[in-house]
Formats: sequence, structure tokens, C-alpha cells
Amino acid sequence: MKKLNDIKISGLGLPLYMGLIIILAITIWMGKLPFNMLGITFMLILLGHLFYFCGEKLPIFNTYLGGGSVFTLIAAALLNSLHIMPKDLVEATGTFMQDWGFLDFYIAALICGAILGMNRNLLVKASARFIPISLATMVIGFFATGTMGALLGQGFGHSVLYISMAQMAGGMGAGIVPLSKIYASQLHVPAGQILNQLAPATTLGNLFAIIGAIFLAKAFVNTKYNGHGVLIEVNKEELEKPKLRLDATKIGVGLMLAFGLFLIGVILNAFIPKIHSYAFMIIIVFILKATDAVPKALQDCVVMFNQVVMTNLTHAVLAGIGLAMMDLSKLAQAMTWQFLILSLTSVIAMGLASWFLGKIFGLYPVETAIGAGMINNSMGGTGNIAVLSAADRMEMIAFAQMANRLGGAIILILGGILIHFFS
Repeated sequence: MKKLNDIKISGLGLPLYMGLIIILAITIWMGKLPFNMLGITFMLILLGHLFYFCGEKLPIFNTYLGGGSVFTLIAAALLNSLHIMPKDLVEATGTFMQDWGFLDFYIAALICGAILGMNRNLLVKASARFIPISLATMVIGFFATGTMGALLGQGFGHSVLYISMAQMAGGMGAGIVPLSKIYASQLHVPAGQILNQLAPATTLGNLFAIIGAIFLAKAFVNTKYNGHGVLIEVNKEELEKPKLRLDATKIGVGLMLAFGLFLIGVILNAFIPKIHSYAFMIIIVFILKATDAVPKALQDCVVMFNQVVMTNLTHAVLAGIGLAMMDLSKLAQAMTWQFLILSLTSVIAMGLASWFLGKIFGLYPVETAIGAGMINNSMGGTGNIAVLSAADRMEMIAFAQMANRLGGAIILILGGILIHFFS
């Protein structure tokens, strides 16, 4: 028993952890798991930490296939695809993740903490180069995918509308859902019909982006091209992060500040719906950090809150994404060799473009290729977490969200224009 207790999963000995898993399994089997914050949070945290632990221990998987992060996504998705989890529980998890705002909770903590915890000079210098690279990369990905589609007999227009733009739209809720409505209004067909054509590209693009990010992080780990999570070469002082002692009251202050900033984004989104709340929040927090408007003590509070959320909820979020937001059956149905090549073309073209542009503009190519190339093929906030977590680059979340939300907004505008020409 002592040896088993020495095996720790998220701070708990293995016997106690498995006892909690048994409690969860019995509750689900009886149909008594509460479909509320308590029940679903408990389930996602337990499953998330367990799957992550397994993925980090599995040979080959832990070195070449993304380890715990990717294993958590796949294992959770299989629970749904193999109908191991009850359908109503999967639906409740999807509602909890999106409608009840669990993702908003996580992303608000992540973005605010990442930006306010960053060195101010580093943030300003990196952003001025990163945003133009991100936009240029999207243009290259658009034409590369369209050209490949024309060569494969799929048509330039179809390839860019239903694969390239679906992968660059910024995910489901803020990406292909509004994009499908834009297409549907012009084509006079149900939006659900369009959504079913866009969703497989979004999902597959995200999977390829995860694989691409893992490859870049592993293949160039000991080279001059790797910034180890930092976009631009910095001096030692700029890279140093303050060591904080966690304080319960300060963590509460950080929570209030992060959520308050998110709600300012929500207010502004009500006036300009085309720009997502996350994008407004990033802009606000960026300005506050760049102008040094937030006292250091308050910045530390938000960073503390960020650390608590990242440590305890990252694996739970990955489990929720896999369980409720990755439909492997729909992906399998759409899987033709042309579809695979076109999706891969977008990821490879954007990865290569951002790599070389990053090198030209003085950014670390590995970080730029992940942050602009891979991220712009991901499923928005959830996909960003999956890609960065797999590549061990979570400190880049602010840049990832910046690229994703800005690019996604541009795609929605372009979608409304291009559907007239390519439909």
C-alpha cells in the first residue's frame, strides 16, 4: 500500500484517487451525477488528471504523440464516440463548457494572467511584429489551400470556403457557427446543413495543428530557433518572473479583476458584435499593461489567480473539450484523401510561412510557427489550449488568442463577401 501511495495523481495517492474514480463511476451508472457545477467539475477534474497522468507515462505516446495533453483529448473523445458516457451527460458537459461559461472562466484567468504577468517591454516588442506575421500567414494559407483544391479537382472556391476558412475562423461558437449562418443566408439553405460541412475541417485542422506544434517543439528543442515559450530574444531581466507566495485573499482579488475585465469585453461586444468579447478583453489588458496602468500588487493578484486555475483546471478543460466538443464520428465520415490533403495543406503552408516570416522579423521561428501557423488552424479558445498545452507553450496564450480572434473576425467578414463569388 505504501508503494501505491507513493504514486501521486494531482497530489493524491493512487488508492485514494481510484476510490474517487469508483465513486464517480457508481454515481454515473446510477444516473445520479448532478448535472451542475459540482458534478461536472468533479468529473472533468478527475478524468482530466487521470488521463493526463496516463498519457505522460505511456511509452512512445509521451515522447512522440503529445503526452498527457493529447491523450486526455483523445481518451475523453473516445468516451463519447464509443458511447461509454451517457448521451445526456455529454450534452450537459457541452452546456457547462460553453453556455454556463466554464471556458470563459478558464480563458479569462489565462489571458489576464498571461498578459499582466509578462514583461511590459517584451509584450510591446513582440506584438508589433507578431500580429502582421499572423495576418500574412492567413493570406498564404488561404491561397495555398485554394490552389491545392483546384489541382485536386475540388475547386478553388469550395476549398477556401469550406476548408481553409473553416480552419481559420476561430473555432465553433465564435467561428464556424456565425460563418455557417453567413453562408446560409446567401445560399438560402439551413445553417445546420452548412455547419455539418464546416465542422469536420475545424476538428481535423485542430488535430493537425496539435501534431504540428508537438513536432516543432520536439524537433527543434535544442536549436537556436527555439525560444522555449518566448517569442522574441530578451535579456535575463525581461525573462525573469517574480516568485509569488500564494495568498487566499489576493487570489480572490485576482478573480474579481480578471472577471471584471472580461465583462468590459462583453459590454463592448454588445455595441460591436463583430468583435468577440475575448478580443476586446485582450486589447484592454494589453493597453493596461503597456501603459503600466495597473499597480504591481494588483497585477500579482491576477497572476496568482492564473496560477491556481492553470494548475488545477487545465486538464479538466482538455477532458471537457474531448468529451463534448470533438465528434470523432463526424470526422471519420468526412475523411476522404482529398479532404486530408487540403486540411494538411493549410496547416503546413501556414506553419512554413510563419516560420520564415518570424525569422525575417526577428522572432523565434518555433514560437511563431506555433503561435501564428498552428494556432490559426485551431478551434478558437479551446483549440488554443490544446495546441499550446501539447507543445508546452501555455505562456503564449495571450498571443494565441490575439491571432485567433483577430483572424477569426476577418474571416467572418471575408466569408460574407466571398460566398457571392464562389457559391
